[in-house]
Amino acid sequence: MNAKTLCNDADILRLPAAGAATGPRGHIPRMGAAILAGLAAFFLGFQPGRSAESTMPVAMKPGDVRAGSLLLRRGDDSYAEAVRLGLDVELVVSGPTVRARVTQAFRNPTRDWVEAVYAYPLPNAGAVDTLKMVVGDRVIVGNVKERAQARAVYEQAKREGRKAALVEQERPNIFTNAVANVGPGETVLVQIEYQEPVRQSGSEFSLRVPLVIGPRYNPAPVVQSVDFSTDGGGWGTATNSVADHAPPSPQVHDPAAGAPLNPTTISVRLQAGFPLGAVKSAHHEVTMQAPDDGTRIIKLKESAVPADRDFELSWAPAAGRTPAVGLFREQVGSADYLLAFVTPPALTQAEQRPLPREVIFVIDNSGSMGGTSIVQAKASLLYALGRLQPNDRFNVIRFDNTMDQLFPDAVRADAAHLGHAKAFVEALQAAGGTEMVPAMRAALTDRAAEEADHVRQVVFLTDGAIGNEQQLFDTIGQMRGRSRIFMVGIGSAPNSYLMTRAAELGRGTFTHIGSVADVEERMRGLFAKLENPAVTGLTVTFSDAVADMTPVAIPDLYRGEPLVLAARVDRLAGSLQVKGRVGDRPWSVTLPLAGAAEGKGLSKVWARRKISDAEIARTLRQIKPEDADMAILSLALEHQLVSRLTSLVAVDQTPSRPDGAPLTLAELPINLPAGWDFASVFGERAPRQAPAERRADADTVRLAEARPVLPAAPGSVKLPQTATSAELELIAGSVLLMLSLCLVVRRQRFAR
Repeated sequence: MNAKTLCNDADILRLPAAGAATGPRGHIPRMGAAILAGLAAFFLGFQPGRSAESTMPVAMKPGDVRAGSLLLRRGDDSYAEAVRLGLDVELVVSGPTVRARVTQAFRNPTRDWVEAVYAYPLPNAGAVDTLKMVVGDRVIVGNVKERAQARAVYEQAKREGRKAALVEQERPNIFTNAVANVGPGETVLVQIEYQEPVRQSGSEFSLRVPLVIGPRYNPAPVVQSVDFSTDGGGWGTATNSVADHAPPSPQVHDPAAGAPLNPTTISVRLQAGFPLGAVKSAHHEVTMQAPDDGTRIIKLKESAVPADRDFELSWAPAAGRTPAVGLFREQVGSADYLLAFVTPPALTQAEQRPLPREVIFVIDNSGSMGGTSIVQAKASLLYALGRLQPNDRFNVIRFDNTMDQLFPDAVRADAAHLGHAKAFVEALQAAGGTEMVPAMRAALTDRAAEEADHVRQVVFLTDGAIGNEQQLFDTIGQMRGRSRIFMVGIGSAPNSYLMTRAAELGRGTFTHIGSVADVEERMRGLFAKLENPAVTGLTVTFSDAVADMTPVAIPDLYRGEPLVLAARVDRLAGSLQVKGRVGDRPWSVTLPLAGAAEGKGLSKVWARRKISDAEIARTLRQIKPEDADMAILSLALEHQLVSRLTSLVAVDQTPSRPDGAPLTLAELPINLPAGWDFASVFGERAPRQAPAERRADADTVRLAEARPVLPAAPGSVKLPQTATSAELELIAGSVLLMLSLCLVVRRQRFAR
């Protein structure tokens, strides 16, 4: 299938082939020649058929390069421009789910054959299930295989000179994409798709697309194990016991070295399923269209933005139209899948009887929190301290690679203690490493575990920029006791995987504060949950169907939070009943399965959540690691999902790299998250990186202007435009066209 025919909005204009008849007797009239000369230059930016030789930069020294170029070192100590990346993100919201399509355009402007490797974030609840690679006119569809098998297929294709793409999960929210054998002057498009549920909090619905990975701090191992060899001698080698100690560490671009990298376009087609009220973008300026069918089409106000902060979109129902329950179904094969949203009624002010609380506040003041993040964190904590009541107890813990606990134990929230705490918080500065585990252990140390008159809550403010997430999860699983953990993600790109999983393990919630302007609204919402009793004792039963449901253990709910259930059932018969207690009153709701509305991608959502359940059970030692791995592998292969144990691989069967031509590794850099301070993270010694390119540079991969996302035919690929130096060449073409017209007029005057 021709890729051009699949892309209605990336039309390419081609010139007549050399030697084609364009006038009488096959020659071009003099006037036509002049005009076509201008038109040729004008359309050169859209012409994909240019030879690789004509686009290759010559070898250069760093001192000879224009500002903002990104370079790769050659073997002779000269440099050539590095692989460029452009991103196009398209989202379709269909009621309770989001379908996302992410297209990555890799352009190689060098004379070398390269392997491009790019680390990028995705939502931690996203079920990645599709990979397509576009090479010229060919579309190659990927397959999910066991991780080692997929890697072997990719490596063999790379050795044989064939183009290949490999998508691997490094964390549930961090993926790497490797593209082998990108030829000189070539652009290769790699497209992935994922499914995730919409997030609901009270009457607000939202989605978040992470666009940048914050640099991660890797603490030294807490313990080491020693393996003694069996060949005598008695000497052993100390090994790192932290299995996930080294996550991907992509090069990080210093903002002072040039404008941000990786231009990104984003478009959203919002079909909420109910009459819409306000629709807001938290961190990007957007434009909005409202067709007559109730759909909203949201696009970035700028055609492309740097990938340096998360994109967050929220929407609310029209006044008085907030749905209290929702039930959706999808049939895949012989199985039916359900997704249910049930929001318990809120207590009235008179019915609320909040218990006194013991609140332990933990604030991260490590180097990654430098810049605006520490301002947001301090403002959030000061707001929280101001919300404490006289009968509450509290303490404050701060950490970087050291730790301080303000008081030896929790103290009463009186004026003297609060004044001391506020002065302590205001004096904090960001510096040092991120040793999160000792701070969590201190926060979960409960010296009053037998007291039932206080609700114990841990409010943890951080960007989560660590690589040893599993150590933190193990700590929570072992020490959580009666504590509830509320994670507050700070900054433009928090580690949402760590935040969400820690909150799940700690039976609390995750709140994201992306800017100083968000502090009061988000913290007010958090304290509405902290100060009001949870909906407890929740149970779920199916009257006539056999259901495999997730989550297995139903969590407590806080004010405005829905209970979100996914299930695979053997038949759509009978009803689903939810029971619990709202305050002191019993509460129940019954949903007939036959009344479920049509949903999309629910099987993927169910499978992704079952994989997450297996990972949590493994962390809590509820099942053996090998049993968890078996369950994860089975789910991932059955539903064709990328997981810790499976990957997506696509291979072009046609060799492209000539025998003997070397292959260069190009690790694409990422931006520093917006608001981070480079010096606070890296100090005087910059990370391994090349000089940064400018987003508006003429040779940057440029994507088509963000456009409405329309449902595509099965198997279709929507591609962004990938012209290289389009802007400069369009300008040059315009100038040549004007000169050509002037020349024609001048000749006509002389002819008279």
